[in-house]
Amino acid sequence: MRYVSLDLETTGGNPRRHQILELAAVVEDTRHPLPLPELPAFRRVVRHSELVGTAGALALNAGLLQELARKEPNPQLCSPEDLLPQLREFLLAQGFKTDKNDCVTVTMAGKNIAVFDLGFLRELPGYGTLVRAEPAMLDPAAFYLNWRKDTRLPTMQICKARAGFEDDTVAHQALADALDVVQLLRPFYERPSYKMHE
Repeated sequence: MRYVSLDLETTGGNPRRHQILELAAVVEDTRHPLPLPELPAFRRVVRHSELVGTAGALALNAGLLQELARKEPNPQLCSPEDLLPQLREFLLAQGFKTDKNDCVTVTMAGKNIAVFDLGFLRELPGYGTLVRAEPAMLDPAAFYLNWRKDTRLPTMQICKARAGFEDDTVAHQALADALDVVQLLRPFYERPSYKMHE
């Protein structure tokens, strides 16, 4: 199976009001896992004419705002209108195919992807015609849930701690977070949950 681990950094939590600052996508092939640094990766920082955001989100992404403010050319910089066309090009170059409507449809993975990232993706020009997510999505939280003790799905930091990561801090950088999701899912390729009692 091939999936795309995708992560966004945004100016806030409301997809209708706030904006994507950064998008990263990593392609994983569960039959032939590569070392994480060798995975095909796509990253864009997104420049808007004006930003609307919350103080917390803007403070968290201060480094991205500095990158966006620089004047020198940045090959990873794009407009919101160009984001999905460029992601589509990347996915096609990685061998993903279009469906009968010429849309690239992929299985996506990410922490909170269905309730957070997908809402922002749906607001982008071209979502659903150029690129779209399969209805079922992979969230590592379900794999690291303590069914007897947890009262909610574990955070990314808790997932990393339970997986035994040396560093369980969350980078809040799209590419690093997308790679963490792949690393969190990998232990389950060889030993999926349904085989654990065989």
